[in-house]
Amino acid sequence: MTGKERYGILCKNELSIPVYSRDWWLDCVCGESGWDVLLYLKNGEVEAAMPYYASCQGLISMPLYTQTMGIWFNPAFEDKNYSRNLFRKQTICEDFIMRLPAHDYFLQNFHYSFTDWLPFYWQGFRQTTRYTYVLSDIGNPDELWAGLSGDVRRNIQKAKNKYQLTVRRNVPTDLFLEIHAQVYQRQGMKPYHPEMLQKLIDLSRSRNQGDIWGAYDKENRLCAAVFVVWQESCAYSIASGIGAAFRKSGGQALVLWTAINDLSGQVRSFDFEGSMIRGVEHVYREFGGQQMPFFVIEKGKMSLLKKIRMKLEFPIQR
Repeated sequence: MTGKERYGILCKNELSIPVYSRDWWLDCVCGESGWDVLLYLKNGEVEAAMPYYASCQGLISMPLYTQTMGIWFNPAFEDKNYSRNLFRKQTICEDFIMRLPAHDYFLQNFHYSFTDWLPFYWQGFRQTTRYTYVLSDIGNPDELWAGLSGDVRRNIQKAKNKYQLTVRRNVPTDLFLEIHAQVYQRQGMKPYHPEMLQKLIDLSRSRNQGDIWGAYDKENRLCAAVFVVWQESCAYSIASGIGAAFRKSGGQALVLWTAINDLSGQVRSFDFEGSMIRGVEHVYREFGGQQMPFFVIEKGKMSLLKKIRMKLEFPIQR
């Protein structure tokens, strides 16, 4: 059995592996032959795993629409002694670093559950901190509503009462891609890899792990929409869009709020995917999410050709 086959079995049974690091997601965003995984075994069991995307020779980077990858530690192997547990994880990191394939440049976003990058620092890697916002428990709608800022609550009420928007699930993919593209077009940019976004929508829907929520007006026009992917442990906001005429309607707040409520009985937490853009960060913060820092770890340099490829492939920070 290959490492990827063993990892695939693990992904089917282990809830704590983030959706971005699961085999089905990586097959879609990387191509089945475009990614691989390092495993750390103990007594025949997987104690840790590190999937990686080799986008071209000598380059390990992040695939499209993928917020984080990095190292996953099996919670079944956690040691209650803090010092021993820290040393155990550092040892595993050092093992993975030594076993990475030869590369000129390495870049990975590590999930926010990964908190100790010292082994990478000791080996000459560098680190930048980025942020996401997470609602850790979405099981109680009343508590969630109380955690919203006054502005978000007013926007939700405005969307319902003043603009009379209603939210429906299962928005057609073509309509969503159109409204999503408008976000980029208003900035004079091309839509960001809509072909990959469509693949993710189709695949996650076929697995009953993704859907699109949309706010419609009285004329049945799609005003705002959000695409969300989920598993039992967490839901993730992947992409969104809003029509130019409805930017002040509160529609975006309404669709996010509705999606979170609809999923409250299926998943434990909700990850807004964060942003380093001030205006976008403000929106996610006001939904009551907890700020969660995550590491972007790099090493090496890229040739000009690889820089061009990296610019084309690396996800835009929303």
